[in-house]
Amino acid sequence: MVQQAQGALAGRVAVITGASSGIGEATAKALAARGARVALLARRKERLDALGDAIRKGGGQSDAWQVDVTDRSAVERVASEVIERHGRVDIVVNNAGVMLPNPIEARRVEQWQQQIDLNITGLMNVIGAFTSALVQAGSGPGPADLVNISSIAAKNIFPAFAVYSGTKAFVTHLSIHLRAELGSKGVRVTSIEPGIVGTELQSHVDFHGARDWLEGSKSQMEWLAPEDVAEAIAFTVSLPKRVNLQQVTIMPTGQPS
Repeated sequence: MVQQAQGALAGRVAVITGASSGIGEATAKALAARGARVALLARRKERLDALGDAIRKGGGQSDAWQVDVTDRSAVERVASEVIERHGRVDIVVNNAGVMLPNPIEARRVEQWQQQIDLNITGLMNVIGAFTSALVQAGSGPGPADLVNISSIAAKNIFPAFAVYSGTKAFVTHLSIHLRAELGSKGVRVTSIEPGIVGTELQSHVDFHGARDWLEGSKSQMEWLAPEDVAEAIAFTVSLPKRVNLQQVTIMPTGQPS
């Protein structure tokens, strides 16, 4: 990854959902280290407070809002508070998500709905709440960025991952359309599509077939770390305004597909 200068994001305000762990936490640290003021959004207040303290002790700027992104009115309230406090928002990293693979014949309807609610509805709630601020930022001299975290599952076939993969296909395809809609207004839209990343997502898996496959893959390859994805996001949003990475696929070197 190309090394970026400290302060490359100075003066920019970044909103990060799912910031309490994994890719969201790593991204918050990476963007703050480059000078962005980071607004941390997640459900777990204790984790958010600890992350905010760590960022500030490292010389960064951060504040936090406890929010469930599936609650549209709560997300809109938080968006208003973030904009009121900072005067702008010009980076949104839509990271909150869940992965619950199960065979479709198992009819785990509650898990289907949980993935749809968070991976699609939650993502749309955040986009709806912050797009106007991004368009306003994009009308100025600097860049504005909407970064949606998708997955290689959006395109590749993984048995028992049908609903999860469907939600991520939505994220990828939506991002392509939003780029066409918002690019002329100065807003860059990027979908980040990682392969296997070592995060809490794997601990949520309760289907033995998928869990065994994930565990077995650890002996065959070195998984990505959240920091690897965070570095790619930081690179993407630090590019000159004229440059938009539409889709970024990040794979463990040993993962074939």
